[in-house]
Amino acid sequence: MNIEMAIDTLWVLLAGVLVFFMNLGFAAVESGFARSKNTVNILSKNFIVFAVSSMGFLLLGWGLMFGGDHPLIGTKGLFILGGNIDESVYTLGANVPFWAKFFFQLVFCGTAATIVSGAVAERVKYISFIIFSFILTLLVYPIVGHWIWGGGFLSSMGFQDFAGSTVVHSVGGWAALAGALILGPRFGKYGKNGEIKPIPGHDLALATIGLFVLWLGWFGFNPGSTMSMSDPSAVAHILVTTNTAAIAGVLASTATSWIFLGKPDLGMTINGCLAGLVGITAGCAYVDVLGSLIIGTLSGCVVVFAVLIFDKLKIDDPVGATSVHLVNGILGTICVGLFAKEGVTSLSTTNGLFFGGGTSLLMTQLLGIIVVALFVFPASLLIWYLIKKTLGIRVTLAEEITGLDIGEHGNSAYPEFLSRKPAYSAIVAEGTKKSAVNAKGGIINEAY
Repeated sequence: MNIEMAIDTLWVLLAGVLVFFMNLGFAAVESGFARSKNTVNILSKNFIVFAVSSMGFLLLGWGLMFGGDHPLIGTKGLFILGGNIDESVYTLGANVPFWAKFFFQLVFCGTAATIVSGAVAERVKYISFIIFSFILTLLVYPIVGHWIWGGGFLSSMGFQDFAGSTVVHSVGGWAALAGALILGPRFGKYGKNGEIKPIPGHDLALATIGLFVLWLGWFGFNPGSTMSMSDPSAVAHILVTTNTAAIAGVLASTATSWIFLGKPDLGMTINGCLAGLVGITAGCAYVDVLGSLIIGTLSGCVVVFAVLIFDKLKIDDPVGATSVHLVNGILGTICVGLFAKEGVTSLSTTNGLFFGGGTSLLMTQLLGIIVVALFVFPASLLIWYLIKKTLGIRVTLAEEITGLDIGEHGNSAYPEFLSRKPAYSAIVAEGTKKSAVNAKGGIINEAY
C-alpha cells in the first residue's frame, strides 16, 4: 500500500466514523423534542434503525446502488455477504480498499433511515418501524443512490448532489412525510375546530447537545464525500462552506422566529442550523463561501415557515424532520443549479444560473428532484400502507396516552418521575375509550 492510499483510507474511515456518530445526535435531538414518556422508544428506534439499515445495505443495498452502470439499478455483485468481492463490478472508484468505501456509504444509508424516526415519533409501532426501515434501505434508498451516485441515468444527465441533499435527506424526508400522513397526528395535537395545540418536548438541553453532535458529524458527512485527500484544498473548502451555511441557518432561523413568532425560539434555532447543513450538502463542493452563506440563510428562513405550514396542514411531525430534511433537501438541490461556480474546487466543473451557466443545470436539478419524488413518495406510501393492513402501524390510544416506553418496551427513561406504578396492563386491557377517560391510572405531569 502506498502512502497516498493509506492517507485516503484513513480520511474515509475517519469521516465515516464521524457520520456514524451522527446517530447519537439524531437520538438526542429526537428524544429531546419528544415527551419524557416516549424517551426509551425514541432511543431504541435510533439503535435499531442503524442495525436494520446496515443489514439491508449489506444484504442487497450496496449492489443495487453501485453494482455496475445500468441506468436504473445496479445489477452486478448484488450479494456481497459471504461472497468474493470483485471490485471491478462497482462504479464507486475511490483510491481506498473496498470495505472502507462500503463502510462510508453504509453510514450514509443509515442516516437516511434515521430521518424517518422523528416524523413518526410518539405513535408508531416499533415492529412496523423496523420493517419499514429495512425495506427502505434494502431497496428504495439504494435505487435512488444508483441513479445519482452509482452511474445511473440522473448522473449521466449531469445531475449534481455532492453529499446527499437529495440522495440522503430528500429520500429520508419523502419517506418520513409518507409515514406521517399514513399514521395521522398524535392524540391531542389538533382540536375539534382545527386549532393547533403545541406539544413541547421534554428536554431542550438534550436536543441542543444532539444538534452539536450532528454539526460535528457533518464535518465528516460533507468533506468526507471527496473519498480522497488528494486535493486538501477542496476538503478545506467544503468544510468551510458547510460551517458557513450552518451558522447562517442559525442566525436566519433565530431572526425569523423572533420576528414572526415574537420570541427567538430555541427549537427553531436548532432546526435552522440543521436546515443550513442540509441545504449546503448538495453544493458544498460546487459553490463559493458567499454562496454557502446565502444558501444557509435561505434554509434557515424557509425551515421556520415550513414547520408552520406543515402544522397548518395538520401533518404532525414532532421534530420537524420533513421541514428540515425534505424541504431543505429540495432547496439545497435547486441552489446547486443557481450558485454552482466552475473551478471553485477541482470537483466543480459547471456554472449555475447566477454564474453564466444558463438554465441547463437548474433544469437538470429540478428534473432530478421530481423523478426522486415520484419514486420515493409513492413507494413509501405503499410500504407504509401494506404494513398498516398487515401488522398495523399505530399503537393503541391507550398506549399512546400512557407512553410508548411502557407500552412498547415495558420500562421508563425516568421512573423516579412517577409517584406510583401505573396499572398499565389494566389500562390497555380495559380498551381505548375507557382508558382515555380513566387515564388517571398513575401518570402525573404528562402532557397529552
